[in-house]
Amino acid sequence: MAALSTDDSVADEWVLHYHLMHPGGESAPGDPNAAFCINGTYHLHYILQHPWQEGRSFSFAHVTSPDMLHWTWQTTKLQPAFTGHGMFSGTGFITKQGRPAAIYHGQGSGWNQIALACDDDLSAWETPYAVEPKTADGAAADMAHWDPDCFLIGDTYYAISGGREQPLIKSDDLIHWTVVGDFLQHEMPDAAIGEDISCPNFFPIDGKWMLLCISHPMGCRYYLGDWDAEAECFVPESHGRMNWRRPGQSIYQTTYRDFFAPESVLTPDGRRVMWAWLTTLDGVGSLSLQSLPRELRLDSAGALRIKPLSELESLRTDPEKVVDLMVTPPEAAHGNEATAPIATLASEAYEIRIEVSREQAIRKRFGVQLFADADHAGLEVMIRPETGTLRVGDTDAPFAVAELPPQEDVEIRLFVDKYLVEVFVNERQAIVATYLEYEAARELLAYSYGDPTLFRSVEIWKMKATNQGFLEARDSRIWAPTV
Repeated sequence: MAALSTDDSVADEWVLHYHLMHPGGESAPGDPNAAFCINGTYHLHYILQHPWQEGRSFSFAHVTSPDMLHWTWQTTKLQPAFTGHGMFSGTGFITKQGRPAAIYHGQGSGWNQIALACDDDLSAWETPYAVEPKTADGAAADMAHWDPDCFLIGDTYYAISGGREQPLIKSDDLIHWTVVGDFLQHEMPDAAIGEDISCPNFFPIDGKWMLLCISHPMGCRYYLGDWDAEAECFVPESHGRMNWRRPGQSIYQTTYRDFFAPESVLTPDGRRVMWAWLTTLDGVGSLSLQSLPRELRLDSAGALRIKPLSELESLRTDPEKVVDLMVTPPEAAHGNEATAPIATLASEAYEIRIEVSREQAIRKRFGVQLFADADHAGLEVMIRPETGTLRVGDTDAPFAVAELPPQEDVEIRLFVDKYLVEVFVNERQAIVATYLEYEAARELLAYSYGDPTLFRSVEIWKMKATNQGFLEARDSRIWAPTV
């Protein structure tokens, strides 16, 4: 493939069809921030690194959408020429008076900051001001200021600051802040000592509270639990991860974070939708790519369920369907390549939905190979009972058919956008991967090991592009901040 960018814009070869990406070339970090849904319009900001005076600084690029898929770039307002400091991660919230507001870390200012929007279009903001907490006796709080989140419980604003420790502060008016104490009542046993909580986003979900966050070493993760109103703290009950180390990434430096820096928004119909910055995926350099929007909910057992945004189904076109495909294991002489061709993927953007019955899937090692043919193994998507994992490329994440309810069949959904692939299984696991040789072979092949596996159905849709706003912004550079 060609270079990632030319003249500070994304080269054609790298332009995606329906993922959100920055049009201005390499610009990491790309953390999504300050998301809102206001009067039917979704607003999302993401960090944009750019030249500033004699060095570099950071702004919040601003995009809007009616459906979280078709994005339009707006003029960048939250930038150092206006704020007086760089823009690092935070979140958006609505005040008691109904005004959109953003809390974030003012890079270079030493403080977390709050900015209030002047209108519902977020076309102008009041000058930000520092969040300066005090102790109960009025002394300046001794705490770190980093990656804040602000949330309203009753008539009280609470805010947390990120890091290895997470102090909780509260306010009645967003101006006068008092230290409460520790945000977490206790840490979870599967969170390693040394992990921080950064890019936090705390919200109620299906009768519980969820802390969506990262640790800088290990990427996106989450806690589920309860809010103790009397003690004013979060009581976590479980902890899970959304990011996993790949074999080529150091186990000592622990900087594996393909899925990173999450942000979420509540839709008018009550869905919690999140994005994450795709930061260390192979081959994409410092391009700012966002994951597909993911809907989050808790099932009847209180476990997190993850599904691709429902609106993605509106992009489907040209359906194909294969039913009752029997996939036999390859002969030993042929190695472990797949044996059943499913379809030729002649275009660049697809959704693929595969169903295998529980009876056929139990204890089976099976899956598909994307971008494959007789000479190319392509990108494998495989259920592995021997490890209890879902494997996509060289990434393994926990998933076991044996742990599904007895009546639940296996559903695999693949979203192909040129070199970027996202895989969802049973709304219980998701993995993102890149495959830069996607043009080398075009077959979708099925694979089974040990015994034949019956694929009950394979549905394939081409996906319509949503990138018109991206292409316009690549040319207009409306997002470019003052430098």
